[in-house]
Amino acid sequence: MIDIRDTTFYYNAPQEDEEDAGRRPALSHISLNIVPGEFVAFLGRNGSGKSSLSRLLNGIELPTEGTVSVEGHVTSDKAALRSVRRAVQIVFQNPENQQVGITVGEDISFGLSNIGWPQHDIADRVAWAIKLVGLDADEDRPVMNLSGGEKQKLALAAVLALAPRYLILDEATSMLDPVARRQFVATLHEVRKQYSFTLIYITHHLEEVTNADRWVLFQSGKVVTSGTPDELMENTGLLQSCGLELPYYRTLAGLLREQGIPVSAALNERELRELLCKSG
Repeated sequence: MIDIRDTTFYYNAPQEDEEDAGRRPALSHISLNIVPGEFVAFLGRNGSGKSSLSRLLNGIELPTEGTVSVEGHVTSDKAALRSVRRAVQIVFQNPENQQVGITVGEDISFGLSNIGWPQHDIADRVAWAIKLVGLDADEDRPVMNLSGGEKQKLALAAVLALAPRYLILDEATSMLDPVARRQFVATLHEVRKQYSFTLIYITHHLEEVTNADRWVLFQSGKVVTSGTPDELMENTGLLQSCGLELPYYRTLAGLLREQGIPVSAALNERELRELLCKSG
């Protein structure tokens, strides 16, 4: 479990002899638990604190106040940091920022070598990771020749090869076109069927997380609320105040119901097509 207790975080923390002078923390008094196997989405405007919290979860940053612990290891304990980072891996918005190898195989094997993966098993592990994410590229293919979607799959393969128990995707689809985005999300869910891990998903695209176990809404460095997608999608005012828009079909379903047309809240493309055929 990841346990976040009354955590406040400043990127430039005030010194003990300084007054706060009105500066606002990136995170303010966050308390949250993330349980093994959960699919949780962090949602909110840019600057709301969701990405800042993700950086605290594997020790990239440390809390100014409060604690963050991963399976009993407190991130501020330098001796535990290696275990924390082994357990919690992040795929960032721009995959090029975390790719270090010239070829696909080199990029995946780099992290494995760093954690001391047995050398005689690395080649098999690289092949396993490439197959797991459905990356259509052999190990010798230059990374620079990959498309944006393929680079994001490579970033996913490189972290999954390390066998994380918690995977954070920080706006990992924001640089992809709609087709590549749908393919990446579909790949991710197929991977979770084969290899179990806790998924922490940060995005502005609610349609990508309608099947999450829980949404956590952020605003101005604080957690506003958390709940199931079905619960929170009923509160459109709250979502809008957090800078979020309902998926298209959810919005359409609400408009149709307002006109007295009976449709399910989870209206989908097939149901819409049938509805249009009947009305025609």
